Amino acid sequence: MNGNVTNLRDKRSERMALLLQLERRARAQEDRLGLGFLMVNDSRQLLDYREALLWQADSGRITACSGLAQIEANAPFMLYLARLCQDWRTQPWAGELQELNVAQAPGNLQTEWPEYLAPHLLWIPLKGRNGELQASLLLSCDKPLARAERALLELMQDAYAHAWDSLAPRRSSPAARLSLLRHRPRKVVMAAVAALLLLALLPVRQTVLAPAEIVPREPAVLRAPLQAVVERILVQPNQVVAANEPLVQLDRRELESRLETARQSLAAAEAQLRQTRQQALFDERAKAALAELSSRRDQARADVDYLSENLERALILAPRDGVAIFDDPSDWIGRPVALGERIMQVADPHDVRLEINLPVGDAIELENGSDVRLFLNSQPGSPLLATLDRQGYRASPVLDGSMAYRLMATFADDDPRLRVGLKGTAKLYGQRTLLFNYLMRRPLAALRVYLGW
Repeated sequence: MNGNVTNLRDKRSERMALLLQLERRARAQEDRLGLGFLMVNDSRQLLDYREALLWQADSGRITACSGLAQIEANAPFMLYLARLCQDWRTQPWAGELQELNVAQAPGNLQTEWPEYLAPHLLWIPLKGRNGELQASLLLSCDKPLARAERALLELMQDAYAHAWDSLAPRRSSPAARLSLLRHRPRKVVMAAVAALLLLALLPVRQTVLAPAEIVPREPAVLRAPLQAVVERILVQPNQVVAANEPLVQLDRRELESRLETARQSLAAAEAQLRQTRQQALFDERAKAALAELSSRRDQARADVDYLSENLERALILAPRDGVAIFDDPSDWIGRPVALGERIMQVADPHDVRLEINLPVGDAIELENGSDVRLFLNSQPGSPLLATLDRQGYRASPVLDGSMAYRLMATFADDDPRLRVGLKGTAKLYGQRTLLFNYLMRRPLAALRVYLGW
């Protein structure tokens, strides 16, 4: 009999030692993630259970599960248990340790209980200092809870709740912040205000960013010499071409047909003129018709010459040496072009300049000769230097539909990276102004429009 009592006392002492060790480890955790892992895994030292889970009230989700380093929040079991906890948190007993079973589950969730949980589920709430429910530890057990085990769990509950609440992020209340502001030394506040005023009066140089593109300086524009259909593009984009090299072939079939008809009309006019000349030797009326027939022949000959020239112009030649600048050749094949429509450009690849589209909302006062820096999209780390040459006096629409001023700049050096078609961002430098004006320029402009100053 005395031996049994001694063994019982030894087991109680061992459990108390385990509880103290578990409490010390819980209070030593640095964050709630580590504390949750400890609660669901190491609580088995005090009570045997099938599985343990941690539910957080602020997120309404299961955030820790025994035996798992990371859980899937959208798993069916986790969603089922989260719905149970959301229902239980509204019950009057939610703030006390409870032993639950399938009878405490809502009617629509009772059928799934045997599939996911053991017959007994321990609800161990963790409350903060203000008594608000912050989380709950759930232990799924096969046996009901004994009285001695309940006493140990209540002690463990207090330790876990205190450790959980101590790891909550603390935020100072508005009243505390206001009190701190009131007790702040007046000299420090005045010094800070003076420093801000001096900083606002600091002179800085105005700058603005705008999209830019490298374009040829004096390109030769290749335009359609007549109204026709493009049959072939004989070169590729950015291909080096020589003067008088064939570039574009227009459709010749319609011109050839019209030319053949004009030649037949010319032959008929000449034959009729010869016949009338022979008749004019004996017939006065035939002699009077010679002038009209001669005019018809001349008109037919002019038509033949005009169509012959157009047929020669159907093959468009390069006007100069350079690089052919145009889009995809397949976009032009079979496309009808009007007289004077631009097809491509031929330009010197080394004779380039910078075209800048400055949005209307970002426009600042600029002068010719101002510094410009181009940051290429391909090499943004090494800017190219340029000088502003020309500014558009009025804004015009750009490709994205917005309005922008067109500016031109000349590069300072002949850099090998300069190539027609490269795009980037240009930084333009204007006159000096106060830092306050520089920072508040756009807000003040928007406020002026809104208030109607």
